[in-house]
Amino acid sequence: MTVSMTINEAVERFLTTISQARSENTALTYGNAMALFLEVLEKNHLNPSENLTESLTEESVAWMISRLKDHAPSTERLYLTATTRFFEFLASENLAVINLPRIQMLIHQRARRPGQRLPMFPRDNIEIIVEHMLSKSYAQTDDPEEKLRNLRDRAFLVTLADTGLRVHEACGLRRGDIDWNEGKALVIGKGNRQAVVRFSTRSLVTIKDYLAARAILDGSAGKPLASLPLFARHDKGAGKKVKPITTTTGREIVADWVKTILGQDAIGTITPHSFRHYFVTRVLHSSGNLKLAQELARHKSIAVTQRYAHLNDDELDRGYFDIFEDSKNTKIE
Repeated sequence: MTVSMTINEAVERFLTTISQARSENTALTYGNAMALFLEVLEKNHLNPSENLTESLTEESVAWMISRLKDHAPSTERLYLTATTRFFEFLASENLAVINLPRIQMLIHQRARRPGQRLPMFPRDNIEIIVEHMLSKSYAQTDDPEEKLRNLRDRAFLVTLADTGLRVHEACGLRRGDIDWNEGKALVIGKGNRQAVVRFSTRSLVTIKDYLAARAILDGSAGKPLASLPLFARHDKGAGKKVKPITTTTGREIVADWVKTILGQDAIGTITPHSFRHYFVTRVLHSSGNLKLAQELARHKSIAVTQRYAHLNDDELDRGYFDIFEDSKNTKIE
């Protein structure tokens, strides 16, 4: 027996369950998708304040697909996933009688299929940034606050390059998360999955240098050291408090050093996620082991890792010229 409820009320109840079970970012995305869905209903003369069981049909998914054609294919798939989950929620909660196979058929027949693009990033430029950050001269300054920020940024960028951490994972690290003897940390990654991340010797050295410079600030925080953020804010807003950097700050750190090291023209070519691409590609090129790269990158599907398993331009050049420029093929009669 279905429960009497308006479409608006059903959406609100659905989003409440999502916010309780999923991450903040996922809940925000689902909220945006549902807002667009309600807009689509209104444009097709279906009032969201009407009774759910008497007005909402699977055809509304087809309306949603049409509305999403002016969005990127990846956004379309994301929003359609949220819409499908909404209808599954209605069915599971007995809020409406839903023909789920018809919804799946509509999406299969009418939705676009986003193409698989190889992750593009300037690998050589990332290596230039890392080498610059590891040099002894980069952080020389008479300003103690500036030096502290430089040491933090150095540790942050080298950590991104050598661990494959996502920016929100790096920003969320606490001092106590790292096992200094093992060179590992336990993190809560994408999809709230717990995983072990390994740290290189050079990343640990840069982190220790930064924390040593931060010792007085941490000691006066009045909190256990293990609970303090690994990467802290050093701005007027934070004052003497030890507050974690946000993902926005993490992106700004990358952008600022890209501009400083590579120049104005390089702005926008490297993001925090570029360092993750660099990490995966480096593992693959060094080991040739796809499964190893998948595990270290913490990809749920090996299909994601396979996108990185392409030959670089140098290898393609060598392969081409070995075939077409050997002594037999270069003779012209």
